[in-house]
Amino acid sequence: MKSMTGFGYNEFQDEHNHIIINLKSYNNRFLDIIVYLPPYITQLEQRLRSYISDRVNRGRIELSMKIKELEEQVEVHLDKNIIHTYVDALKNLSIEAGISDRINLSHLLRVEGILKPIKNYDIEVYWKRILPILEKTFKSFEESRCTEGERTGECINDLLVTIRKNLDIIENKVPDIELKVREILQKKFSEVIGDEVDEGRILTETAVMLIKFDIKEEIARMTSHLQTFGETIKKGSPIGKKLDFICQEMNREVNTIGSKSIFLDVSNAVISIKDAVETIREQLRNVE
Repeated sequence: MKSMTGFGYNEFQDEHNHIIINLKSYNNRFLDIIVYLPPYITQLEQRLRSYISDRVNRGRIELSMKIKELEEQVEVHLDKNIIHTYVDALKNLSIEAGISDRINLSHLLRVEGILKPIKNYDIEVYWKRILPILEKTFKSFEESRCTEGERTGECINDLLVTIRKNLDIIENKVPDIELKVREILQKKFSEVIGDEVDEGRILTETAVMLIKFDIKEEIARMTSHLQTFGETIKKGSPIGKKLDFICQEMNREVNTIGSKSIFLDVSNAVISIKDAVETIREQLRNVE
């Protein structure tokens, strides 16, 4: 079992770059990946998204990356068009002004755009530097998700024990249902027609009421759901959605048992089961 909440961090520095990667996640119904990158490596966004989506099934994932250039690869571009245009303009200016001053390099260096520094960003080179750091970051991220998932699993297992105990209380009451129904009918008939009670009529009415109050099927289905839940929770992720569906089915069965209850201790057991199932569903909101 993995939690949808996780955190991973790693940084690396060599003679070229200082790279920092943060990876964190929150619970979400679907997979939602947010990537924050320096503008000059946005071409890597799709690769990073694919890396995450191949390994994570559900949750809001935020990947942020910071890169500090320690040794920049720069080329300087000389804009010849601007040079010729500016020199021609200076010559015309000297003619118009009647000044025979020589044009020198200092005049041109003041002109914006003549020299343009161009940084070389080789995406493949960056990817080779980033990938090992990303893998280390993801490893710590997965470890944090697994640790949180184990804690959640322990809590859920405790709640499953509570459900099983209360289901046993309900199941142990099943043999008493017929006696209770018969007692209720006997009392009602006695109130209406006195001591001359038709035993056959009581048996017929008891059979009818037992159909109404019988909970054996619901108990059997609850037992099956608990077994399926236990088997599923042992599997690897993703299991969150399936476990939540099983909880819905358990809720359905226990609500039916509650509606048929004629014993106070059964009603109390139903309340305890419903509370445990709802708590499990809250825990599952953070399970992948």
